[in-house]
Amino acid sequence: MTRVILDEQAIRRGITRVAHEIIERNKGIENCVLVGIKTRGIYLAKRLAERIEQIEGASIPVGEIDITLYRDDLTVKSKSEEPIIQGTDIPVTISGMKVILVDDVLYTGRTVRAALDALIDLGRPEQIQLAVLIDRGHRELPIRPDYVGKNVPTSKSEVIVAKLSEVDDSDQVTIEEKE
Repeated sequence: MTRVILDEQAIRRGITRVAHEIIERNKGIENCVLVGIKTRGIYLAKRLAERIEQIEGASIPVGEIDITLYRDDLTVKSKSEEPIIQGTDIPVTISGMKVILVDDVLYTGRTVRAALDALIDLGRPEQIQLAVLIDRGHRELPIRPDYVGKNVPTSKSEVIVAKLSEVDDSDQVTIEEKE
């Protein structure tokens, strides 16, 4: 059974709420950069940047990070001695910046941990914050988001599917039972 928990309008409202919270917490957007985690986090980061620009009248840099080589579910043999970050593109130096990491769904925290490792390899940010569209609980690591579009308590037998029009031709978040 599939249930829609966020439609296009609800996703837009969540992004607007998070944009306002980012501006408020950071007292503006000076020294801030949004970094989306591949794949859907990038599109959410771009949408957040557009919303922040509409609110603040100033643009915020947006980058993307590929965490493939930092995942802890890869075997040691498949990781090279020196990880090569492919598909990572951050238009500013992150050292001394407030980096707001953006992802679609926060679950165990392992994706975010990998992204933190990848970011630290690029420089030493002043601060790293986390913005997610959905927080579904069931953390395996001590990671907590700073900004959440929607909290969705789930059971481990459920799957959250986030779809964004840039990748999936529609904007919606659904909850499904695992097969």
